[in-house]
Amino acid sequence: MNVASMLNWQDGQPFSHRFSDVYFSRDSGLEEKRHVFLQGNRLAERFASLSSGDSFVIGEAGFGTGLNFLCAWQLFEKVAPSNTSLDFFSVEKFPLDERELTDVLALWPALRQYADKLLTHWRRRVPGWNRWCFDNGKIRLTLVIGDVKDALTEVCGGIDAWFLDGFAPARNPEMWTQPVFENIVRVSKPGASFATYTCAGWVRRGLEQAGFQVIKSPGFGRKRDMLQGHLPGSPPMRPPVTKAIVIGGGVAGCAVASALAMRGVSVTLNEGAPVLAAAASGNPRGVLHVRLSAGMNPLQSFVLAAYGYALALLDEKLPIDGIVRAECGELQLAFSEHEAKRIDRLSALDWPPHLLRRVDVAEASQLAGIELAHGGLWFPAGGWLVPPQMCAALARDSCIVQRTGYRAESLTAVGTGWRVEGKDERQQTWSEEAQVVVVCTGYQVKSFAPLSHLPLTPVRGQITLLPVSSHSENLQTIVSASGYLTPSAGELHVLGATHDFNDDAVDLRVSDHAGNLSKLEDISPALAKTMNMDSLDVEKLNGRASVRSSVPGAIPLVGELLPGLYTSLGHGTRGLVTAGLSGELIAAMACEQLLPLPLSVVNALTP
Repeated sequence: MNVASMLNWQDGQPFSHRFSDVYFSRDSGLEEKRHVFLQGNRLAERFASLSSGDSFVIGEAGFGTGLNFLCAWQLFEKVAPSNTSLDFFSVEKFPLDERELTDVLALWPALRQYADKLLTHWRRRVPGWNRWCFDNGKIRLTLVIGDVKDALTEVCGGIDAWFLDGFAPARNPEMWTQPVFENIVRVSKPGASFATYTCAGWVRRGLEQAGFQVIKSPGFGRKRDMLQGHLPGSPPMRPPVTKAIVIGGGVAGCAVASALAMRGVSVTLNEGAPVLAAAASGNPRGVLHVRLSAGMNPLQSFVLAAYGYALALLDEKLPIDGIVRAECGELQLAFSEHEAKRIDRLSALDWPPHLLRRVDVAEASQLAGIELAHGGLWFPAGGWLVPPQMCAALARDSCIVQRTGYRAESLTAVGTGWRVEGKDERQQTWSEEAQVVVVCTGYQVKSFAPLSHLPLTPVRGQITLLPVSSHSENLQTIVSASGYLTPSAGELHVLGATHDFNDDAVDLRVSDHAGNLSKLEDISPALAKTMNMDSLDVEKLNGRASVRSSVPGAIPLVGELLPGLYTSLGHGTRGLVTAGLSGELIAAMACEQLLPLPLSVVNALTP
């Protein structure tokens, strides 16, 4: 962990080593937060007056210990109507590690039920943008680990109230600048408020120059004064989304349906096959695999954010049990010159160790439980899951009606929404209308006229189910090289996978089994030798073939294509990682809420 993020303790209170400043008042940190930020923004009154379907958005500069977030969450739970939600957006350049945050939050036993939930998600944090949902989506935290001046230029969504809570301006001048103030105003709704403990004259003048009407009011404890303010105007009223249709019952479709349902939207989940997860999401096991590069382009930023979101989502929907999900870790081996260079570049960066770290061949072999020929990158949170079980867990919501065996054939814009028409299993025609339609059907999307131009290509992949051997049963982690191998479950390993463009057949091929087996040499020469490859009857091996879709540049098509018509397509082999955050993005867009990703990534994803 970077020493810059560590704190000291003085007289039983946390103290920032980097900024030589306290995290909160020595008199009472909890009461200070409530006085300055909750009362300073009149949040009890504003939360209580929300209408059905409303989402209130708080923006914060300086997440620190998370105490402001927990106080706002507690107040919202106490006074807000049940069918409303809270978005909390915060930026923190130097996050505390798990031990530090645990120790600090232990000071506030009255907030323990909220702190425990935050700490569960904290171990899933990634550099950049994090979106976590609590209480079945009623509370959403968007935490940006980075610089506030960069983060604010990427915000997409209107803020209702601001907590300006960085360290004292004299000790942290980079946060209290005119460009920061102006970006705060830019991403705020008309009528937005702010509150801050500081009363520095240049801060007041800067906020006034940016557009806030500012007043001085009594501070907390030893601080005589603080600042409050608001922007002119009032936020616009928008009709809520009440009905949506999702076409496609794989991981992408189920994730969108779940995200919409968490917002109280009534969702019809249509799947042409007799069951959910019948196509590419139907493999007996899937791997949570992220292949990163050193350059943080929009695709890499999206994949990294999606990985953190997927882990937190799975913790909620599909707990680790070793049967439908296992967190066994993943080793990405430096098995070639190209991979060695990629891993060298990545490991030179400052990654948090709970996300990834470099390991040599000895440690890699120890982690794996078998002899490996290469070191590489260790992802301790990597693992496998059963995709159909993931789909079932996501679709298990009282707001979701599952309609399997209903094949959608056409989309037509009608009034303020869309009509979907098709046939059921008995070839009877059906139709349904909704304000929002989301298409998640893979490459078959070209059959819909409004989407026929999208550049989706079918990609066939086949996995091999490999019988366990006396040596392979020692494998403890997923190991990835030119292919991947999972630890055994039910006396079988999953070995994969082939990757054939413009092939949409799903027959099981002996040649593809042979191709998968050839990848064992890159994974572990010692293991390949003990598997008796020459005597293995390839024709008797079992497996599964399915077809995914790919787009040029490998970045999925996620977002609004036409008013009210959205897509979550082209996830390729990353679907288990990227589908969840894609669904959250679409739901936030459709409900006109704070988006969970930076604007540059949202623009790159748009279909």
